[in-house]
Amino acid sequence: MRLKTSLLKEPKHKELVSCVGWTTADELYSCSDDHQIMKWNPVTSETTRVVKLPDDVYPIDLHWFPRGIGGKKQSQAESFVLTSSDGKFHLISKLGRVEKSVEAHCGAVLAGRWNYEGTALVTVGEDGQVKIWSKSGMLRSTLAQQGTPVYSVSWAPDSDKVLYTSGKQLIIKPLQPNAKVLQWKAHDGLILKTDWNSVNDTILSAGEDCRYKVWDSFGRALYSSQPHEYPITSVAWALDGELFAVGSFNTLRLCDKTGWSYALEKPTTGSIFTISWSIDGTQLAGACGNGHVIFAHVVEQHWEWKNFEITLIKRRTMKVHNVINDAVDLLEFRDRVIKASLNYGYLVVSTSLQCYVFSTKNWNTPLIFDLKEGTVSLILQAERHFLLVDGGGLYLYSYEGRLISSPKYPGMRTDVLNAQTVSLSNDTLAVKDKADEKVIFIFEALSGKPLGDGKPLTHKTEIVEIALDQKGLTNERKIAFIDKNRDLFITSVKRFGKEQKIVKIGTMVQSLAWNDTSNILCGIQDSRFTVWYYPNTVYVDKDLLPKTLYEKDASEFSKNPQIVSFVGNQITIRRADGSLVHLHISPYPAILHDYVSASRWEDGVRLCRFVKTTATDEDQTLWACLAAMAVANKDMTTAEIAYAAIGEIDKVQYINSIKDLPSKESRMAHMLLFSGSTQEAETLLLQSGLVYQAIQVNINLYNWERALDLAVKHRTHVDTVLAYRQKFLEDFGKKETNQRFLQYAEGLEVDWNKIKAKIEMEIAKERERAAASPAVRTSVTVQQ
Repeated sequence: MRLKTSLLKEPKHKELVSCVGWTTADELYSCSDDHQIMKWNPVTSETTRVVKLPDDVYPIDLHWFPRGIGGKKQSQAESFVLTSSDGKFHLISKLGRVEKSVEAHCGAVLAGRWNYEGTALVTVGEDGQVKIWSKSGMLRSTLAQQGTPVYSVSWAPDSDKVLYTSGKQLIIKPLQPNAKVLQWKAHDGLILKTDWNSVNDTILSAGEDCRYKVWDSFGRALYSSQPHEYPITSVAWALDGELFAVGSFNTLRLCDKTGWSYALEKPTTGSIFTISWSIDGTQLAGACGNGHVIFAHVVEQHWEWKNFEITLIKRRTMKVHNVINDAVDLLEFRDRVIKASLNYGYLVVSTSLQCYVFSTKNWNTPLIFDLKEGTVSLILQAERHFLLVDGGGLYLYSYEGRLISSPKYPGMRTDVLNAQTVSLSNDTLAVKDKADEKVIFIFEALSGKPLGDGKPLTHKTEIVEIALDQKGLTNERKIAFIDKNRDLFITSVKRFGKEQKIVKIGTMVQSLAWNDTSNILCGIQDSRFTVWYYPNTVYVDKDLLPKTLYEKDASEFSKNPQIVSFVGNQITIRRADGSLVHLHISPYPAILHDYVSASRWEDGVRLCRFVKTTATDEDQTLWACLAAMAVANKDMTTAEIAYAAIGEIDKVQYINSIKDLPSKESRMAHMLLFSGSTQEAETLLLQSGLVYQAIQVNINLYNWERALDLAVKHRTHVDTVLAYRQKFLEDFGKKETNQRFLQYAEGLEVDWNKIKAKIEMEIAKERERAAASPAVRTSVTVQQ
């Protein structure tokens, strides 16, 4: 990826240009010390003078009123705020009419920024004050006062905090009085510019120490650049938070969100004082010290999938390279390309007005449909359909171009969604809530309605990243997510009333990805790269989980690596310096997943035996995966073979005892017990009328209170419970102290012969039931 820059031969402004700002993707306003406000059209290279400001007004900063939030257009959207050296800020219309001038600071007003909703304006000045103003320019509050000038200010993504500079320090101050203020030393020189992105919640800072730095919203350093030749005078995030630009003397740099540099340009511009990205994120403009306005387009973006490499060579042209046969195709578009995604055999491209869907089998005849909004901020693909996110909402399309659904949820803000906070599978869409970050909304893909009972998934701490698995049945769909403590959890998305277990399967996880063809999960946790070959093991046999993992030292990936893709058995990881590392994992677990999904258990066993003869280290892992898969699918014969192969003798014996049980219901209940689902096992037995068996299960688990409750409620086997309780206490040399047991034991003589006869009668009764109606109770649904 690089920047293609363009400068006019002669500057249009006679003095330095102090600030620039885009109104639409093709219209830019610039302000200069020559008191002129100019309008630029980079497509036609036309420039027109909008207005000449009074001679005593030297503009410093410009910010356009937000265009709209949640798809709603703002009434004031055609105006901007201009701060100037005379201590005032001016509200100016698009036509150049000064609507209002407000005395704001003593000395110059160094920066002014609208919040994301357009309900408030923050200004900072040479007098060291930070002030909040209403939409109409009325002073609401003075947020801070200090002895040094404040050079830059930014709003937090929720518009509830303000970030500003104080010499070498950065300060985040909430608008609420008495809330905790965060302050840290960020640079060794004066900080000149900051920017805070609303999508990735990450902060940029630039200073006179000639460095630019990336921080998270808690003030932790994520990246620090090498010192440049000259002070860094400007930094700016692209709207979607994937890229940022850095400006210095005769220097323009394009960087990835993690900090490493894509490209460096050395234009003859003097210092670049302000950088502004266009709304669609395809181009930027810079305010130059020599009177020029520099324009730069982002080109040579790169997409890869299997044997295809696609590069955006011009704004409207893509080059497709098939590395197998070296065939090259050129794709031409009517308008400039804004976003693209390549996956599952399809290339989806959004331009400023249309969406193109290409099949990798045929590049000549794309499917084309018009877009409602225009600026698509995110494209996500699944095997059967894809998701477009724009300012107006979420739209799910089939690869034939048919709109499938458009999910909505309360307080929806599509402008802050990215690939970490939205996930798509063939039947499910998951979206992390911005208002309450502990909540994930889960939708049915085909209808756009909330899944199950309509309640969202709620976690106890804030969630950072979410990912849905891609294969398997809808009712087995799982979602993995990382919370802010960097713990990795997994849970089922099907939720009907009862609280689904959220299980922790990893700690200190930085990045995760599901495989595209089977439900295998990979992640980087702490100093190890880990693959969970069968994450569902946690619901089947938790003790077995460590045996189903593949782990590898991750120190070669350096600090903060990110997983880019997990296709087939190849994982692509991007290191902190921007370089890509490709890893290959064993192909056998994916083959085993395929066999199990097709119920080819014998082939699965054969595969594990084959791997045993070829690779000993994989042997245990594969057998452990097969054991968990067999238990999950209630295939006890295969489970017995697999557990025996990994030496879990106690489990083999238990499985044998399950096989000997007389009725199908009992067998199902004991399989649930095997997986640790005690409550479900008891419910199943009671529904099937096997009350004694339900009581016996609780006795075996030493759930004495519950066993007695069931016996009393169903008026049967109270003496059995008391007899086993008495024997248990005698074995440990203890006396009964529980009042309920003492109450029922009064005057009751324990006769073991009688109890044994009753138990044998119950077992015989169960056998008779099983023999009499084998066809009636063939399927018992178990909610796992």
